[in-house]
Order: sequence, then C-alpha cells, then structure tokens
Amino acid sequence: MGTHAKRWITGIVAMPLLFVLILYGSCLLFSVVIALLIAGGVFEYNSMVFKGKFYWEKTEGLIIGLLIPLSAYLGGIQSMLGMVTFSLIIVFLLFLWRMKDGPADFAALARVVFGFAYIPLLLSYIIPLRCCENGATWIFFIICAAFLGDISAFYVGKSLGKTKLMPMVSAGKTVEGAIGSTIGTMLGCVLFKVLFLHDLPLIHSITLGFLGSIIGQLGDLCESTLKRIFMVKDSGVLLPGHGGILDRLDSLIFLIPFVYYYRVLVIR
Repeated sequence: MGTHAKRWITGIVAMPLLFVLILYGSCLLFSVVIALLIAGGVFEYNSMVFKGKFYWEKTEGLIIGLLIPLSAYLGGIQSMLGMVTFSLIIVFLLFLWRMKDGPADFAALARVVFGFAYIPLLLSYIIPLRCCENGATWIFFIICAAFLGDISAFYVGKSLGKTKLMPMVSAGKTVEGAIGSTIGTMLGCVLFKVLFLHDLPLIHSITLGFLGSIIGQLGDLCESTLKRIFMVKDSGVLLPGHGGILDRLDSLIFLIPFVYYYRVLVIR
C-alpha cells in the first residue's frame, strides 16, 4: 500500500475520533489528549536531537512537556507562561548542578529549552482556546485551515509544481504548491465563516486564511529543517503514511498560537 493511501486511511480513522473529542469531550478530556500528544511530540524531538544519550535532559523535557499543558488547563495563559518561566530557571539550575561532575554540554541545555518552547508551549495554546466561549468551533476552524492548506499544497504542487520553494530544506515543496495552499486556506476559512462563524467579519476570515497559511507553511518548513539538521526522514512512525506526531502537527505548532492571539487581541 502506498504512502498516500495510508495517509487517507489514517485520516479517515482519526477524523471521527477527533470530531467527537472536540465537540463532545470535556475540557479536561481534551486537555489530557493534548498533553499526551505533546508528550509524544517531545519524545520524538528527544529521539531526534539527543539520540541515545542525555537521559537527564530527555527526562526534563518530558516532565516539562506534561506540566505546561497541565498549567494551561488549570490556570490559563498566565499560569502556562509562569510554568515556562520557572521551567527555564529549574532547567538552568539542574545544568549548574551537573557542572559539579565536570564541564557540561551547553548545547544539551539549549536543546532542552528549545524543545519545551517549541512543542509544549506553542501547542498548549490550543487548551485555553478550546476552553473559552465557542472554543470547539475555533478548534475546527484551525483544523479546517490546516487540512485544506495541506490538501491544496499537495495537489497543486503535484500537478503544477515546477519551482522549488526551499530545496535545501524540503525537496518536495514548490512555490506553486505554496501559492495553492494559501488560496485553498483562504477559501476554506471564508467557507467556514459562512457556515459556522456567522459573527466573524469577512475581512477577518480572509486575513486569518492568508496569514495563517503562511505561518502554517513556515511551521512545516521549520520542522523539516530540524529533520534535515539531525538527518532523519520522519520524526516518528506512530501515524501510518504521516510519519510521527510532529510530522502531522508541524503546521499547527505555529498556527495555533497565531489564531489564539488573533482571536484575543484583534477580534476580541
């Protein structure tokens, strides 16, 4: 069975479960699932950047990866950012403590800090977004934007793609595919607004689609850059046809906090 077919089968199986979780699951259940996904993403990240060494650093990353979404559920954005702040302090103090045995690897410390800022912090914004008024609808809005962007990029790139976007980062991505992704995302956001977000002004749905597509694609490229740096094809093997959790969430990592702050600061 080809990779493309596996992608569709995985999506067909996962989408109903995701739909039920978002629409009918409690905020607590939703937060628990997000925490587990984050833990899986951190595990994949640790496997990429640390390989088989640095057990203390891997453990720190996993623990923080669970504490950040927990704090987001219990106390919202302020609590979440507080947890990130104190995690940074604690990780640095643990690094200092390990110096008693001799010089420690500062690169390992940087990778831990980048790991919990990149994955748990950015993804945890989806928890306060889900728990706010009309939160489930906004989660579906994000999923719709990301899904239509991916589909548009794939089929436009496959049929019309000639100009490589960033061949040193991702050999398969094209300028034509990126443009197709932006147009597809914008159309999807406008359609979603017409069907489900009636109170959202049209200009905001267009802006969210345009900027969200660019930000999502940049998130995809950043995750591809990590894989290129550490010489891995996929971040993991958990999702058939998709690779690992990070491979599936790559565009969402940047898109989720963008939509959250746009909704809070611009739309209000």
